[in-house]
Order: sequence, then C-alpha cells, then structure tokens
Amino acid sequence: MRSPEDRGLRESAIFDKAAIAAIQRAADTGVYHIRGWGAKRDVPHFDDLVFLGSAISRYPLEGYREACGTDVTMGAENASKPMTIDIPITIAGMSFGALSAQAKEALGRGASAMGTSTTTGDGGMTDEERGHSSKLVYQLLPSRYGMNPDHLRKADAIEVVVSQGAKPGGAGMLLGQKISERVAAMRTLPQGIDQRSACRHPDWTGPDDLTLKIQELREITDWEKPIHVKVAASRPYYDTKLAVAAGADVVVVDGMQGGTAATQEVFIEDVGIPTLAAVGQAVKALKEMNVHRKVKLIISGGIRTGADVAKAIALGADAVAVGTAALIALGDNDPALAEEYEKIGSAAGYYDDFQLGNDPAGITTQDPELSSRLDPIEGGKRVANYLQVLAMEAQTLARACGKSHVTHLEPEDLVALTIESAAMTGLPLAGTDWVPGRNGGF
Repeated sequence: MRSPEDRGLRESAIFDKAAIAAIQRAADTGVYHIRGWGAKRDVPHFDDLVFLGSAISRYPLEGYREACGTDVTMGAENASKPMTIDIPITIAGMSFGALSAQAKEALGRGASAMGTSTTTGDGGMTDEERGHSSKLVYQLLPSRYGMNPDHLRKADAIEVVVSQGAKPGGAGMLLGQKISERVAAMRTLPQGIDQRSACRHPDWTGPDDLTLKIQELREITDWEKPIHVKVAASRPYYDTKLAVAAGADVVVVDGMQGGTAATQEVFIEDVGIPTLAAVGQAVKALKEMNVHRKVKLIISGGIRTGADVAKAIALGADAVAVGTAALIALGDNDPALAEEYEKIGSAAGYYDDFQLGNDPAGITTQDPELSSRLDPIEGGKRVANYLQVLAMEAQTLARACGKSHVTHLEPEDLVALTIESAAMTGLPLAGTDWVPGRNGGF
C-alpha cells in the first residue's frame, strides 16, 4: 500500500498526527495527559554548538602522555566534609517509588564505580541505595515524603529541591498502582492510592525562609554537608542569585528537557526554558556575585553525551547531572524489549508511560515480577560504562582545546551554529565575530 505522502496527501504543520491524537484522546477521556520522560519538542540544545579545537593559536594536549583532570569538589567554603566527585557527572534525583529498588541500587553501584554521586528523590532513602552509593545526595522536597532527619545525617550532601525542569511551579504524581506496601510505608501514606507531590515547601514562602532552612540543615548535620539548591530553569539569573544569597554551596539548574516520572504533559512541553538558554543566565549571576567556580553550578536537562558535558562546562558549569540518560543506560527503551513494548501499546524508543508501573525493563515499576528482571549488579556495570564514556569524551574534547582539566574549558572554545543558539549563549556565530544583540547587531 502506498503511503499517504506517496499519494500526494499533505499533513498539517499545526494539526499533525500527534496534535490530532492528543485532541482525540482528550475528547475520549475528559482528563489531561500524564506521562513521564521530558520535553520532546525541538528546541536549541548543545548540538547547536561546536568546539573550535587547537591549531596554531592553541596547542592540544597529548592524550597518552598528558593528564586532563575531571574531579570537582563541592562545599569547600562552608562544609567541614566537602564532597569530591571524580568525574563532573552525577546521577540526578529519582525517587524510590518512581523507580524500583533494583534500579536505585544499580544507579548507586554505577555511580560508586566511577567515584561520583547519586541522589535520592521524593520518598526517602532506601537501604539498598545508601549501601551501594559511596556518595549520596539526599533530597529535601516540598512534599516531605519519606523525610527522615537521620537520613540527612547519613547523606554526603543535601539538596533542597525548589522545583524541577519538567514541571516548574508544579508537582509530580505517583499513581496508585506504584504505591506498594513498602513505598506507602516509607511515605506514610495509604497503599494503592494516587499521590500528588506538593509544588512548594510548606514552611517557607520566600528567599529569607530559604536562608533559615539552609542554616537549620547545617545545624542538624553539624555543618558537615554541602548544601545544594535545585531550581527549574525558568528565571535562572534571579533564582541563582537568591540561592547563593541564601547560602547554597551548589546551585543545580534543571532545564526544560529534564525528565520526570509523571506529570501533566502541558507542564513538560510548555513551561520553563531550554537547558542551553539557562546556563549563561546562571553563570552571569554567579560572576556578578564573584562566586563563579566557588559556588558550584550543576546543569541538568537533556545531557546525553560527553560533548554535552564538555559544552555545559565550557559555558561555565562545574558539572552536569544525568537522569533519563542513566535510565536508558540501565535498559529503558531497549530494542530487545520491542515485543513487550508493543503489547502495552508503546514501542522501543517511544516508551514514556513511566506512571503506569508496567515497565517491561523493570526500572519504573513496583511490580515484583517486572522489577526482578533488572539485575542491579549488571545494571550498575552498564551505568558505570556509560559514565566512563561520558568522562572520556569530555576529556578528549578538553585535551583538543589544550586544557589540562575539563573545568578549564571556556566559552572561547565554542561557537554557535544557529542564530538562536548564539543569542541564547552569547557565543559568536561560527565563522563570524557576530553575536546577536551585541556590537550594534540586532
């Protein structure tokens, strides 16, 4: 049978197949669409930048003889026990509940093998996660699900989550089919009942309260732990300034491509700004406060490759966090499971129904049979392999730019391929010295 295109039929640019399906789904059900993953729309990203590399004006490092450092230390200014990660890549916060216990353990194993950290998430700290994570960041979220002061003290750093890139101003959901007896007990909520996380902290309403909260956390943990503050990329310039003024050791900025286990699609696709646009705004704030490279900046939201890592650092970040990519490394959307994805109405490479709890890969589920499919030891090896490749790729690019440490990468090592990415990053368009909005340009 000839395809519609072969028969001369033309799809609408506005009412394309996805838009038609969304309208029909809304008309059929009368409820808004909930899903996982992150934004799928095409926005400027790190692919729109390229490194210049070395020639006569810059001298490259020889990879087999000259070292290129990758370590990053967080909290050296305020914490008596700063946290050093061996590579500039961490695992982002993902909750037990959204993920299976096996997946949380595998992420901890993989991160530990590479000398970096992983992060808890809404719902608290599991024994498996703490036991297999040499460096663990404990998240303090608005919902307080699973919050335990003893776990604050067991952590290596604390992350106050103000908002997430996939849902700025909103909250996530954990549907009843994923509220197992264990998840319910940790969250002190009923088993099998849908849970909606809070969108704001119950005990503070502004920057002054955030300052008090950070002081309280430092006192509870004897001033040992670095304190991170995580914000969605909506107004990163102002939010970074306010987080630093409140006392943060680390600011985590999560772009709109950041993932989630479940929230409304309208949040995922229509709120927040792209990760690429957020980096420069956060760095500008840090430089104006004279704390750039002192207060660390972690960027997340759509990080996939070592090139993404190196470009984020060259723009001024100190490290990146990966979430969706780590799940893919574990086995999410694996083509080997194509038949099983078809059975549940999806397809390998398209699966985003993390909220349903029927993940054939055993990652985003609490079903005992499905979750048992994921071997945390083998999964940990896959995550470690992936992180190693990211670090080696970032080192390769840093050496090509003549840098002996990845954090020595700088904006002068990059150019933009599109007008949009040039305007967002302040980098010149490739082959020119033109930056949109500067030097008399429009």
